[in-house]
Amino acid sequence: MSVPVYEVFAIRVGANAQRTARENFLYDACCGDPNAPMPLDYYFWVIRNAQQVIVVDTCFQPATADRRNRQMYRLPEESLRQLDIEPAQVEHLILTHLHWDHAGNLGLFPKATVHLQEAELRFCTGPKMAHHTVNKTYEVEDVMSALPPLFEGRMRLHNGTVQVMPGVTLHAVGGHTPGSQVVRVNTARGWIVLASDAAHLWVNIRERSPFPIIDDLAQSLEAFSEIDRLADSEDHVIPGHDPLIAERFPHWNDDPHIISLHQPPI
Repeated sequence: MSVPVYEVFAIRVGANAQRTARENFLYDACCGDPNAPMPLDYYFWVIRNAQQVIVVDTCFQPATADRRNRQMYRLPEESLRQLDIEPAQVEHLILTHLHWDHAGNLGLFPKATVHLQEAELRFCTGPKMAHHTVNKTYEVEDVMSALPPLFEGRMRLHNGTVQVMPGVTLHAVGGHTPGSQVVRVNTARGWIVLASDAAHLWVNIRERSPFPIIDDLAQSLEAFSEIDRLADSEDHVIPGHDPLIAERFPHWNDDPHIISLHQPPI
């Protein structure tokens, strides 16, 4: 039986234009001047074909962007509606992890089955959240918003690799957070991997130089190898925050914030 093929879109919600290169690497900054600008973009993703729509992550809300001094281009729901997707009707929502910039709008998806690694929920509701250095990358309201789907029976807590749909699989990789997972998707150009924060930037994974927000260094390096194994090529690895995504791939209907990842790089 043939594997279903999907369209995959990166939806750009905002940016951090003030970031420098030294802030994007655990140790020495790669690629020249450590004080040079190296901004981040903030994305979530849509996987769809004629039968299914799957949303991956939910990004953040305007109040969170203001409090954390991030630029916001467009509300996530506005971009979804550009794609003729009504958030309230989405049936499957994958959360790669629960950091503030990935889990800020769960309430938009009241019907969705939510897919999360069990290790992530345990970590975010466990004793290590008492440390500000650990919990500052989470919003308590976002973590609490994961509880209604759990109590309503809409949350699927996974332990390791699982198939969401034929042609869409989740792979626990850890490293960035204990429950970080990546998404492998079959497209017309081959198998791509939505790496999310397991690889913030292409340079992080290609140079094996992790981003500094990290739970387990060795696991982060092993995650890089697993991502490369799952993807058909370097160009099939989609990092979670790289502004080059919006430069290297075609834009859907010339929309500046909706990028077609199922099409070959430009």
